[in-house]
Amino acid sequence: MSFRSDIEIARAAVKRPIREIGEKLGISEQDLLPYGHDKAKISEGFIRGLADRPDGKLILVTAINPTPAGEGKTTTTVGLGDALNRIGKKAVVCIREASLGPNFGMKGGAAGGGMAQVVPMEEMNLHFTGDFHAITSAHNLLAAMIDNHIYWGNSLDIDERRITWRRVMDMNDRALRDTVVSLGGVSNGFPRQTGFDITVASEVMAILCLATDLQDLERRLGDIIVGYTRAKAPVTARDLKADGAMTVLLKDAMQPNLVQTLENNPAFVHGGPFANIAHGCNSVIATRTALKLGDYVVTEAGFGADLGAEKFFNIKCRKAGLSPAAVVLVATVRALKMNGGVARADLGLENVAAVQAGAANLGRHIENLRSFGVPVVVAINHFHSDTEAEIAAVQAYASAMGVEAILCRHWAEGGAGAEALARRVAELADSGAAQFAPLYGDDLSLWDKINTVAKKIYRAGEVTADKAVHAQLKAWEEAGYGHLPVCMAKTQYSFSTDPDLRGAPEGHTVPVREVRLSAGAGFIVAICGEIMTMPGLPRVPAAESIRLNTEGQVEGLF
Repeated sequence: MSFRSDIEIARAAVKRPIREIGEKLGISEQDLLPYGHDKAKISEGFIRGLADRPDGKLILVTAINPTPAGEGKTTTTVGLGDALNRIGKKAVVCIREASLGPNFGMKGGAAGGGMAQVVPMEEMNLHFTGDFHAITSAHNLLAAMIDNHIYWGNSLDIDERRITWRRVMDMNDRALRDTVVSLGGVSNGFPRQTGFDITVASEVMAILCLATDLQDLERRLGDIIVGYTRAKAPVTARDLKADGAMTVLLKDAMQPNLVQTLENNPAFVHGGPFANIAHGCNSVIATRTALKLGDYVVTEAGFGADLGAEKFFNIKCRKAGLSPAAVVLVATVRALKMNGGVARADLGLENVAAVQAGAANLGRHIENLRSFGVPVVVAINHFHSDTEAEIAAVQAYASAMGVEAILCRHWAEGGAGAEALARRVAELADSGAAQFAPLYGDDLSLWDKINTVAKKIYRAGEVTADKAVHAQLKAWEEAGYGHLPVCMAKTQYSFSTDPDLRGAPEGHTVPVREVRLSAGAGFIVAICGEIMTMPGLPRVPAAESIRLNTEGQVEGLF
């Protein structure tokens, strides 16, 4: 069979009208707000009417630390959802929306791959239903209202040196990390230093993904702290009277998006906070809605389990009262060989010893996931270069740790290639074995929460921070924010803060460079190492290869 790119496979898909996908879940046509023929939003009224229904089983798909060799977490999420439906289960897939920055940069899209994709692929990876544009607009409206308030007399006595609210855009642009605004004279306001983050790092994104309804959304938006007065009192979006207008901009964005897999099964694609700089999960409202409509909901958490899964458990599940029934940990032979020291150019050669050495990364994630009291199964995402001996090495390693590693061929075969995984996942989820509990309690101090994640999940030897960080955490505790969970902003490539340190390092140091209070979202962000909240484009960005062909079709998107 000749090789076809993801976009070629997606373009050839036989899609069903979105009303038919809604019918599978019992959503009537009048409760769908169509965006064309193949995507729609689900009405707020329909979602409210689901409150008394029982919940299905929640399945988390996570992965080992990402490598250039590829892991396939989203592909496995979609393949598992299709496979569950193939074996007679009513399953719904829940994933995040794609950010334009990585699409035109290095990471690519977020719709799965091969024969396990969500479609329409081009729309999902570009403007989709406009949710990210709405989030960007709401965030920047607040930024504009801050500077406008100061310009017109500053009745709140905002200290321009202590404004913490930056601007955002949904693109990788390192030139905007640090900027000066209001240059050009008196009519343009008062010059000050600020900067941009990427939209997926915005607190507005996190709020939309954690809010339960429009009223909760407006309350959380109002709680956003944008800076401090000269008397060091916090200034909120509510103080600036921005929360109402921000909610109006986000009214439609709050409604979950319904699309379909290549096998015409329902998929909710909603929200998209990054996991290395935010909490990395799709929206609570989409997950909760799916749980009311399906017997099994398969969702993912971004990047490796040290980031995405940890935040899924400690932030999303804690805040939304969710209790996962099982976890799928995705690994590839290629990625394990890279963790075992093999260069990318040599990954096609059999190397069982490297697989065994790299499996330490897999083992660390298994241990961490088990610490949350949820049963684990390993999905080996198959590549054609994998040998029987290498696959057997992964399965033997997992077996020695007391978990099953199942070979999955969903990339090439769709849901049919993941049926064995689906049967095992359903068995685990139905067993009632899950005894989920977050890693730490609400009453632990903020610094101790940071220490707990760093030492128990990352296996750090110590966590460092200067006096200003400690003082800030203590001040937030005294102001009543000590009960909040922590959201670690850290490189996704390693358990440490060194992206080149693969495998399962121990005893390393985690430096906390800065802490930020996301009062509306309801967590404290700890920025560790050299992680950036505004990424840059690579030397050769994907944008150089993306274009329209002579038939007006998108090429180069992946």
